[in-house]
Amino acid sequence: MKYTALSFIALLAITSCDAPGRRAAETAAIRPSDVADFRLLYSQNCSGCHGPNGQGALAVGIGRPVYLAIADDATIRHVIEEGRPGTAMQAFAQKAGGLLTYTQIGILVNGIRSWAKPEALLPNKPPAYTASEPSDATRGQDVFKTHCFSCHDPNGRGARAITDRSYLNLVSDQHLRTVIITGMPHLGMPDWRSHSKPLSDADVTDVVAWLAAQRESLSAQLRH
Repeated sequence: MKYTALSFIALLAITSCDAPGRRAAETAAIRPSDVADFRLLYSQNCSGCHGPNGQGALAVGIGRPVYLAIADDATIRHVIEEGRPGTAMQAFAQKAGGLLTYTQIGILVNGIRSWAKPEALLPNKPPAYTASEPSDATRGQDVFKTHCFSCHDPNGRGARAITDRSYLNLVSDQHLRTVIITGMPHLGMPDWRSHSKPLSDADVTDVVAWLAAQRESLSAQLRH
């Protein structure tokens, strides 16, 4: 009789609505495509590269004021959906082979945008997200030597070798432009303001052109 009573109590515990095992089973039953919590979606898909709260880790701090000042919602959505082909930024949209639904990407876009603090940049206005004027790689080299040499040396081959082939082949021209504008403060790289004078839109465009030329030059050397 004693064992029968204990068995009955155990059965009640297992079948109780508040039983831990039941709650775990119900939680596990949620399909990945049904997850709608921004914090969980960001943690699972973005934080490894962009850091907690978008402050930066291996990649750009997408929650920082400068990035959110230059990247509109359409840009953020496009990057999440399509990624950056040829770089470490993969496509996350289901239509592009990823795991996230259109709705989930919208949740990420809105959550990231909620971190924006426009007043943090006043009275400064950063260069545009994309280049709008023709570039001059020769001038870009001069700008690089003037503003970037202290960390990268005049030819970009210092301790932080930004002209290293392995690095340039992992990043797109747009990534280079974004990093030059936003900086990576968590790694000691300042944004476009923290130089002897703020970089202009033309300065950024030309430096990117020079860096892209280094990538092309290195690729040409390998072909011969």
